[in-house]
Amino acid sequence: MIQVRKVALDCRIVVTGWLTDRLDMTQILVTGGAGFIGSHLCERLAHVPGNHVVSLDNYFTGRVENHVDNVTYLTGDSADVESLVDFAPDCIYHLGEYSRVEQSFDDIDKVWTMNKQGTFALLQFCRKTGAKLVYAGSSTKFGDGGLGRNQSPYAWSKASNTELVRNYGAWFNVPYAIVYFYNVFGRREIASGRYATLIGAFAERMRRGESLSVVSPGTQKRNFTHVDDIVDGLIRVGEQGFGDDFGIGNPEALSVLDVAALFGGDVIMLPERQGNRMTADLMTDKTRALGWSVQTSLSDYIAGLRQNNWVTD
Repeated sequence: MIQVRKVALDCRIVVTGWLTDRLDMTQILVTGGAGFIGSHLCERLAHVPGNHVVSLDNYFTGRVENHVDNVTYLTGDSADVESLVDFAPDCIYHLGEYSRVEQSFDDIDKVWTMNKQGTFALLQFCRKTGAKLVYAGSSTKFGDGGLGRNQSPYAWSKASNTELVRNYGAWFNVPYAIVYFYNVFGRREIASGRYATLIGAFAERMRRGESLSVVSPGTQKRNFTHVDDIVDGLIRVGEQGFGDDFGIGNPEALSVLDVAALFGGDVIMLPERQGNRMTADLMTDKTRALGWSVQTSLSDYIAGLRQNNWVTD
């Protein structure tokens, strides 16, 4: 692993002498690189000879435990990218945004800072450095026939950011690609607390012998997609894709009650919550045209968790 030292004054992590050794390498910046999806992306990219991978994360939901070998880690907000990143990336994967629907009503200030200010700063940085931006949009904007785009502060911020990326790219000739994730699951997902993901939370409750909490009505459907499939799509789009509408999602839609049945636990129904969409339209044609396809099913993943006594890591 690359040796690092911390600079306390500006919360950056600096790798001594890394730039002079990597002038001929492909420079890749991943925002949110210490998070669930970002850590898997960094890990895959770092295994490719000729890549130099840097993560920028504010550790709001990212974890030091998610750090992987051969990646340089910077601590800070995307909004401060120009002062934190002192090299010109070839490609920026922007995953480092606030990413919870129901909780965003209580965290609207964080949504604004992380999602609106952060993305604008990254676009400005791309314009200055010539980097290609791969922006992680949200499939929430396709929910309930398009009504989902305004059902929560999170959904609105992500939907409006896709418009910003498209327009900014056209105005200032910034190369970009916009991807859309569909309910990601897999190793390193958050399993407890208010930012836990559904599959992670269900696995943790099964491990503890507790009932599974399902938000009413329970018939809301999601396209649960394994993180390895998400990363495969991200890399293909980063290398080959330009423009909008690169969906990365499993075509199999399951209701939350269907998922609870796959786990096999007792179910407790919770009251319906604001911003909880019922459906999401899947669009993966452009991503599949790049050679991408789903490789892992949720049912197979849950079967593996059961054999491992519900331990996700």
